[in-house]
Amino acid sequence: MLPHEISNKPYAQSSEENKFVILQAIQGFLTERSSVLEIASGTGQHAVYFAEQMPHIKWQTSDLTDAHAGIKQWIADSDLNNVLPPLCLNVSENDWPATRYDALFSANSFHIMSKSNVEDLFAHLSQVLNANGLVMIYGPFNYNGQYTSESNARFDDWLKQRNPHSGIKAFEWCNQLAEQAGLNFLEDIEMPQNNRLLVWKI
Repeated sequence: MLPHEISNKPYAQSSEENKFVILQAIQGFLTERSSVLEIASGTGQHAVYFAEQMPHIKWQTSDLTDAHAGIKQWIADSDLNNVLPPLCLNVSENDWPATRYDALFSANSFHIMSKSNVEDLFAHLSQVLNANGLVMIYGPFNYNGQYTSESNARFDDWLKQRNPHSGIKAFEWCNQLAEQAGLNFLEDIEMPQNNRLLVWKI
C-alpha cells in the first residue's frame, strides 16, 4: 500500500504490518553490531521502531530529499537519541557518507530501483561497511527466472506499468553483484507475503 497521510505524518500500512517480522529476522544478526545505515528509509516508520527495539544500535536513516520531512517527523515524535536524521543519498550518485557502518539495511527498495541503481548500490558497499559488515535486503525476489507467487507476478506488472525500469529482481543476479562486491552470501530467510530477507557479509 502506498503511504498516505495520518495526522500530517507519512504512514505506510505495509511498514506497520511487517515491522515485527522484519525485526525478528534481523535482530539476531545485529546483537553485536552498533551502527546501521538504512537505504531508502521511506516514511521512517521502520527506523524508529527498530531503533526503539534495539537501543544499542545507532540507526542512520537516508533517502532522497523529498522523503526527509516525513522521516524527521517520525524521529522527532519518537524522542529517541539512537535514530539519526536522514542523509540525502541517491545510490547512483557520489553522495554516499564518509562514515562506515556495521550493517546496511534496506526494505522494499530493490523492486523500485532500476537495475543500474542496484548495481551502483552494491558497487558502493565497500566504502560504507566496516570489516565483517552485513548487508540485509528485504523484499520480493525471483528465483530461477520464476515468480514465487501469482501475486508477485501481478505486482511486477504493476511496477513496470508505473516505471519500466523498476521491477522484482532476480536473486541470482543480486547474489552475483554481491560476490563481485566482495560479499559472502549468508542467509535467505522466507518472510510473509512472498517476501525474503537476503543477508550477506563482507
